[in-house]
Amino acid sequence: MNSIISTIKKEGILVGDGGWGTLLIKAGMQAGECPELWNIQQPEIVSNIAMSYKEAGADLISTNSFGGNRIKLRSYGLEDRAKELNQKSAYLTRKAVGEQHHVLASIGPTGKFIMMGDVSEDELYEAFREQATALEEGGADACIIETMSDLDEAKCAVRAVKENTKLEIIVSFTFMKSTGGEERFNTFMGTTPEVFISEMKKLGVSILGTNCTLTVEDMNALLQRMYSFEKEIPFLIYPNAGQPKLTEEGITYPEKPETFAKYVPDYYNNGAKIIGGCCGTTPEHIRAVRNEIERMKLR
Repeated sequence: MNSIISTIKKEGILVGDGGWGTLLIKAGMQAGECPELWNIQQPEIVSNIAMSYKEAGADLISTNSFGGNRIKLRSYGLEDRAKELNQKSAYLTRKAVGEQHHVLASIGPTGKFIMMGDVSEDELYEAFREQATALEEGGADACIIETMSDLDEAKCAVRAVKENTKLEIIVSFTFMKSTGGEERFNTFMGTTPEVFISEMKKLGVSILGTNCTLTVEDMNALLQRMYSFEKEIPFLIYPNAGQPKLTEEGITYPEKPETFAKYVPDYYNNGAKIIGGCCGTTPEHIRAVRNEIERMKLR
């Protein structure tokens, strides 16, 4: 299989998948459950989620392993099953989507911080090494180190993946929009988009992105800022389906697929070469993105 970066150069734009937690909750996962344990307990549901995104037109489909590092799994008493859970997550996605689609090993934050004394750099590195190698063994060909806010943690993850696997690396940070006054974006740790891009380029990461937290409109403003700073690296962008709202039915996301997809041309013109979705997005949102991209190619 060609690398993602070479496929982007050939195709121009690729479609990512959508929210995994959103579909797991729809399938019955309760608050407090470990999503990664569903790889063992509910493998058919996990496989069907991967398949649903493939059928919606995604070129890259993730693994159900976002919180699969042993530090995060410790809160469920599952830290000693990290290898098993990650291998199974990659196996299920690969089996569902076949060999012609990229399987993105999802690697999320640990929730612990070096600067707070919660964890050491060596502990972070080892947790990400264990997770990444298991995901590669299970069938992933690339990874997305996603929803990151802390540069130190992201650097540990990149080094662990680079030094122990052959996985192609994408790094995606999550940014917040400032309220009032000048429009600004930064992570809750204070990292700006410019610093994020500069530091990841130093590590040789060839695809960068942003996911979660922001709506499609705010994500467009953030992407414009990123593209004005960096025009060579292709960007990945996975917005939320609007801001979450608490209703009688639980947490819902208001943006419909057609609204979600209307920013696709703007994203592309501002350097986005992989477009998918995060919280609240479904196969219908991804299908709308795919349809918009196909319309763009006909213009």
